[in-house]
Amino acid sequence: MRLNNAIFHIAVITMTLFASCQKEQKIEIAVIPKGTTQVYWKSVHAGAEKAAQELSVNVIWQGPQKEDDREMQINVMQNFISRGVDAIVLAPLDEVALVRPVKSALKRNIKVIIIDSDLSESIYSTFVATDNYAGGKLAAKYMAKLLNGKGNVLVLRFSEGSASTTKREMGFLEGIAEYAPEIHIVSKDQFGGVIAESAMQVGQNLLNRFPDLDGIFCPNESTTFGFLRALQIAGKAGQVKLIGFDASDPLIEGLKAKEIHGLVVQNPFQIGYLGVKSACAVLNGEKVEPRIDTGVHLLTLENLDDPDMKEIVFPDIKKWLNE
Repeated sequence: MRLNNAIFHIAVITMTLFASCQKEQKIEIAVIPKGTTQVYWKSVHAGAEKAAQELSVNVIWQGPQKEDDREMQINVMQNFISRGVDAIVLAPLDEVALVRPVKSALKRNIKVIIIDSDLSESIYSTFVATDNYAGGKLAAKYMAKLLNGKGNVLVLRFSEGSASTTKREMGFLEGIAEYAPEIHIVSKDQFGGVIAESAMQVGQNLLNRFPDLDGIFCPNESTTFGFLRALQIAGKAGQVKLIGFDASDPLIEGLKAKEIHGLVVQNPFQIGYLGVKSACAVLNGEKVEPRIDTGVHLLTLENLDDPDMKEIVFPDIKKWLNE
């Protein structure tokens, strides 16, 4: 019921943002992701393209390959500002470093919509994202259930400066303190980095340091897959409860193999879709909510085949990206 309510809420928001963006020369909206290689960002891209087709606007998709290339993302921002696009939909890699280029865009009267991860200053038109803190708490509640409120658990962080994953990590840690105060957090200050290979290496080191682990929380796709590989290499996959964030084919396979015990999933397709819709609404002078929550859900082996969950986890990326 809660999932259906969330989908209904998103549908209502979508209807309010359905204004036309057409003019004599097509509106140009730049969409700048944190990275371009992960499945998550391809889903965001597909959602943005769907909105672009519905509203007859041009979406220009460009961003860094890796999710730690702040300079590249700033350069992309500056190029779009110089080009004079009508609006920018940005998923900031760093909550502080991207403030200045956003202010530069606003000075040029370019509307800015923030998606996925917040800025340290609320200087944008609206923020379209998951409630990342709530997602972390959702993972903590499920971990407490899996471990019956006791055990040794570690958190593998993602990357410094990433607001979205920091909130997930905070939500998990504070959720464990609330739901299962007897669970011992053995490590919470190690970063996996932005690629699965580095997360795997950090994971291997942590498994050596803490051989009696009962549970692991990872805050994004690359850290989850990296730690899954570390567990597989150590022969501990399935023995230690692993809860991750986001979904991809390898993570779904891990869930089916009972080597991953839960995945907190967002709706990246809706984030991209509503990001572009919101940009159009702002350009038309319409009022938009300061924050649009796209929902967060727990994917398990038990609800993997639920139709609503399948729609969220497996959007039709190929259709919208012509792949």
